[in-house]
Amino acid sequence: MRSTVFTSILALAATMAMGSAVARAKKPPFFFLIGDSTVAVNGGWGDGFLSYLKDPAKGENRGKSGSSTVSWKSNGRWASLLQGINDTRADYEPVVTIQFGHNYQKSLTLDEFRANLVNIATELKDAGATPIFITSLTRRRFEDGEVVRDLAEWRGKTIAAAKASSVRWLDLNLTSTDYVNAIGEENAQYYNLASTDRTHLGEAGEIVFGRMVVDLLLEKRRDLDVYFSADEEITDAIANGEFTTGGK
Repeated sequence: MRSTVFTSILALAATMAMGSAVARAKKPPFFFLIGDSTVAVNGGWGDGFLSYLKDPAKGENRGKSGSSTVSWKSNGRWASLLQGINDTRADYEPVVTIQFGHNYQKSLTLDEFRANLVNIATELKDAGATPIFITSLTRRRFEDGEVVRDLAEWRGKTIAAAKASSVRWLDLNLTSTDYVNAIGEENAQYYNLASTDRTHLGEAGEIVFGRMVVDLLLEKRRDLDVYFSADEEITDAIANGEFTTGGK
């Protein structure tokens, strides 16, 4: 009798495990990262994010320092992106992450920013890509012991654009702000590209915040989990609000 009960329990557990399993994405992802300097090579999280990719997934960091949703599309960058999507979509799912906001406080209005993001999402979907909006990485400036939330309005418009476009978004701004608040001002400066640069990321920041973006993505796209290597130490540190050097 006990054997029968035990067998039934095992069968139930197996059934539940199969039911809760997440299907693997139909095609491996090919990531195109577009955005400003906080995404770009030498100062952004983009290369850190891509460092966690596992074959056959691939990606390119196309972040551009000083760029906005308007300027990024100039100088042939947009045409090159559309060509890249067309070249990869037969064998991959082209996934385009979009993070802008740092360079808007001196140019376009919030509503213009939102409208530009919606247009980008529409054009990317028409091209056969999967757009994913990312709210801006926080700066690491503090006042009275708290991070200055100077990108909050741009965060809100990014989320509004994602909802209007029916696409996913990753709330990097909120998550990075909470994390930087948790580890404190002194520790947060370890991630600076230069000693007084509280916007851009050095090597440690690239890895830690790149991992943060990976973890945020996998919350929304669990089917992509097999295409990323794990880093439990950094993932746990972020989740628990504990400082980590990212091994750097």
